Amino acid sequence: MPTYTGISSEAFRHPLDAQAEQALRSVPGFDLIARKFVEFTYERPRHLFLMGNSIEVGPRQYSSVYHVFRECARDLDVSPEPAIFVSQSPSVNAYALGQEKPSVVINTALLDLMSEAELRAAIAHELGHIKCGHTTLNQMATWAINLATGLTDMTFGLSTLVSTGLMMSFYEWLRKAELSADRAALLVLDDPIPVLHSMMRLAGGSSRYANEVSLPEFIAQAKRYEGLNQDGLNQVYKFLLYNNLPQGVFLTHPFALERVQYLQDWSASEEYQQIRKGNYRRTGEGAVDVAVSSDEAEVARLQREVEALQREIDRARKGNL
Repeated sequence: MPTYTGISSEAFRHPLDAQAEQALRSVPGFDLIARKFVEFTYERPRHLFLMGNSIEVGPRQYSSVYHVFRECARDLDVSPEPAIFVSQSPSVNAYALGQEKPSVVINTALLDLMSEAELRAAIAHELGHIKCGHTTLNQMATWAINLATGLTDMTFGLSTLVSTGLMMSFYEWLRKAELSADRAALLVLDDPIPVLHSMMRLAGGSSRYANEVSLPEFIAQAKRYEGLNQDGLNQVYKFLLYNNLPQGVFLTHPFALERVQYLQDWSASEEYQQIRKGNYRRTGEGAVDVAVSSDEAEVARLQREVEALQREIDRARKGNL
């Protein structure tokens, strides 16, 4: 499998991811306080929780998983090496978090369901999120949404439109970010088949009946779904399924069959073939090439404003009790 030394995330980033991120970063002050604020409000307690409640993977803990993880990090040029944890959970899932101390977390259900190649695809996918800087934006957007929700309480619902628009922008970006991470998995595996297999497992995989599911049939289903997607009314239904506005429920991932189609299209593209040949955009700043403003004075000023605003929210809530 190839190693992409010095590769920039911009080499494989999906354009829809970049467009959605640009919309998300347009929130005033969002980009400036990301690195300073997130560390104290989300990253540290999450890291503490993982250290206290999960198994940290290493040479003597899940050694085969650690070996796969290190190879994936090398191939995507993710440096310094993130931490990796295995967490006890019946949910077939893995996720990445953290910027100062990035981590990949794999649930035990995913370990039990996937083959080594499929696990490699899942790990590479999560490292793709770290490579693209998705973890910082994810955490920062979560904080911004919580703040907007608080504003709704303080202003007697007048900011509902603002908070709803922010949430929709956030979740739209989350879904598009998955497409970039899928591309990272394809680069590491150098073969779409195991990546597509991992998507099939996540969509409806079973250990007991593994011999009764077919990847060609799954891909054929993706073609049928693509046909349904051409209908205008179905597009409306899909929007409502992604964004359940009355209940405030939003999907964080694209439909599995959409991801299949996006990945197949890219695997057949000239862009992908050029990257495989070593013709890709590079970065001189290591692995995590996230551009965030470092104006310390502006950061401090915005953080003071945020703290003052939070005090006003707390005061208004107390007055309504």
